[in-house]
Amino acid sequence: MFDSALRPTLEVVCASTDASAERYRQAYGFHRATSDWRALVAAREVDAVIIASPQETHRAIADAAFAAGKPVFCEKPLGASLDDARAMTAAAKAAGVANMVGFNYVRTPATQEARRLIAAGALGQITWFRGEHTEDFLADPALPATWRTTGRANGTMGDLAPHMINAALALLGPIREVSAEIETVHDSRPGAEGAAAVTNDDHAHMMCRFASGALGHLYFSRIATGRKMGYAYEVHGTRGALRFDQEDQNALWLYRAEGPEAGRGFTKILTGPAHADYGAFCQGPGHGTGYQDQIIIEARDFLTAIATGAPVWPTFRDGLAVAEIIDTAWSAAAARQWRAVPGDDT
Repeated sequence: MFDSALRPTLEVVCASTDASAERYRQAYGFHRATSDWRALVAAREVDAVIIASPQETHRAIADAAFAAGKPVFCEKPLGASLDDARAMTAAAKAAGVANMVGFNYVRTPATQEARRLIAAGALGQITWFRGEHTEDFLADPALPATWRTTGRANGTMGDLAPHMINAALALLGPIREVSAEIETVHDSRPGAEGAAAVTNDDHAHMMCRFASGALGHLYFSRIATGRKMGYAYEVHGTRGALRFDQEDQNALWLYRAEGPEAGRGFTKILTGPAHADYGAFCQGPGHGTGYQDQIIIEARDFLTAIATGAPVWPTFRDGLAVAEIIDTAWSAAAARQWRAVPGDDT
């Protein structure tokens, strides 16, 4: 889709068993399959590593790849804890190779346009941000327990929250302090041997203050009945406002506080070739891009980072910023107090 300087080849794929790895090899055209990620990282023909495995495995794989001097693209979140994120960011810095985190939703042409408009001052001084990442894949309490219902890293704060926190940072900049409430609504679910305890969170909300002074509210849920891909935000400023909803990812709603009051209202902007990265997929305005196209855009970005040697957002440091906010939110929820988000020079 993009005329990138580098053209990747699929050398080795790893999965939890030899059989599943072989299925992926045949399905996607990899040259070799393995159930040992160490063999993948060490393979001479592998020049870069993509980590798309459970959160608790991210750190070890990244550390090994960086030790071998290989660029790493890691799915969010950056590890299973703040300690993981800090260690992985330090390892990336020491290795001096390309590193990126998989925040794909922020790459839609519509959200790229929202970033441009805000940065250009089209909304004036930003006063308020509302963001949500809401889905309903565990809304039914009769659904059985799975790996997603066990361990903090696999709960809503580990799984969904990072995407919208990343969007908030991308659109408005650093978050200075937060307060939060984090809940498990369905304490148990059907298991193989009766009821199984749910050991992580179903939903959470967070108030925040941005370094710019703007106020914010973020909500995350895996039990939001009816929501399928509720990655949505509103941004209000002194001269205008924006609205976006991932369930309608090719539309951005813009309000400009200008002209006669009788004629004011939100304008629906349909993305097209005039917007960032759209033209590579389709020459027709309003025809739209999809989820897979976000993944292609971030693959292009990773190849660009490798080819140029220059950091391409979002790097591991940007992933660490998200991890710092999530960790602070847990602390704030436990104390039922506002907490300052720590800075980190890693």
